[in-house]
Amino acid sequence: MRDSFDILVVGAGPAGIAAAVSAAACGKRVGLVDDNPAPGGQIWRSGGQLPPDAQWSIASLVASSVARLQGWRVFDAPGPGLLHAERGDGESAEFGYKSLILATGARERFLPFPGWTLPNVMGAGGLDALVRGGAPIAEKRVVVAGTGPLLLAVAAHLARHGARIVAVCEQAPLLRLLRFGAQLLSEPAKLRQGADYRAAIRGARYLTRCWIVAAQGRDRVESVTVRQGNRQWNLPCDFVGCGFHLVPNLELPALLGCRIDDGLVSVDESMQTSVSGAYCAGEPTGIGGVELAVLEGQIAGLAAGGRPDEAKKQARRRRGKLGFVRALAQACALDPHLRGLPTADTRVCRCEDVRLVALQGHSNWRDAKLQTRCGMGPCQGRVCGPAAEFLFGWRVQSVRPPIFPALVSSLGSGSDLIGHHPNSAPQGASPEFAKETL
Repeated sequence: MRDSFDILVVGAGPAGIAAAVSAAACGKRVGLVDDNPAPGGQIWRSGGQLPPDAQWSIASLVASSVARLQGWRVFDAPGPGLLHAERGDGESAEFGYKSLILATGARERFLPFPGWTLPNVMGAGGLDALVRGGAPIAEKRVVVAGTGPLLLAVAAHLARHGARIVAVCEQAPLLRLLRFGAQLLSEPAKLRQGADYRAAIRGARYLTRCWIVAAQGRDRVESVTVRQGNRQWNLPCDFVGCGFHLVPNLELPALLGCRIDDGLVSVDESMQTSVSGAYCAGEPTGIGGVELAVLEGQIAGLAAGGRPDEAKKQARRRRGKLGFVRALAQACALDPHLRGLPTADTRVCRCEDVRLVALQGHSNWRDAKLQTRCGMGPCQGRVCGPAAEFLFGWRVQSVRPPIFPALVSSLGSGSDLIGHHPNSAPQGASPEFAKETL
């Protein structure tokens, strides 16, 4: 399959939908590619009643001229103006574009602890998605732990489906959370939303500066050990949802050569990246919530669509909301004591079964990857990479295609471009270099 667009948007979450609709309103031919079967991304996942803003955005997308390319996962950017994608049935595609808008979203950060690989221990967002997909949760005992606003949102949603929320364990200290709450006084809607979440789990304990240190069970999780200060105790449970805030999905921006500063894609006021014709919106530029993501998507769509004056008007609104991004990052800063959670035998890389002891003594991510295969499994380091960065201070030093696992037939579908990839191995590259690219 081959198709070409004036503007191609990658990611059909709130930012991507807003970008695509805004760009199409400028009279451009717009394509919206996403690996999910329906638009909405992780935050507006189908299942259950969507909030009014989500319903309105998705209805606007459906009513627009945007070509919706659902179920396609972009795995390579082999040359200027071209992306390669693959569908679940193995079909591959080439999507050409004049301008590109990256709205690749974010994923949960997981930190390893003994027992985190037990069945029914999963990400907070993952557990929420499972329930939205129809998994029964009524009368099940659930512990939600980690950090960030997602914890309360997930706990509230599970409670509304009949779950018994045993506790919400937030690793941030109470004083820091109170400071964050004070900074939200100018955002009454967010305060009301937080109050609604808390009301939905009334009766459940909300514990600050508290985290899971281990999970126990035979065939599945049966209890967790939590620590708060010098106190440690067990909580019986049937499910655990644990996530330590969000990590931006930077693989595609990095592959394209976009400048990344402090773990975020660098953009100007028009959401233009350092790569000409490439824009970025939403979580990759800073974790700031749905409202900011939609606003950034609109700016990117208008700027790419040739309406810079309208984009500048929206950019002024965006400037007033960037303080929330900084405040949220500070509130969710990880406690250094969390580095002591995994024992020597704890798996860090679940895909390749690499334990902490195998990673100790390596100097950087590349060295650990080459010697232990950490990060070379199906998730391509999306789980263990952020964990290793927190545990050891390692940064991913390079991104090479495919950024997602792909069939060999898909990799060879653009054979005329093989050898011309901007990030391909140079002639005479060492076997170690070649091994790292696989």
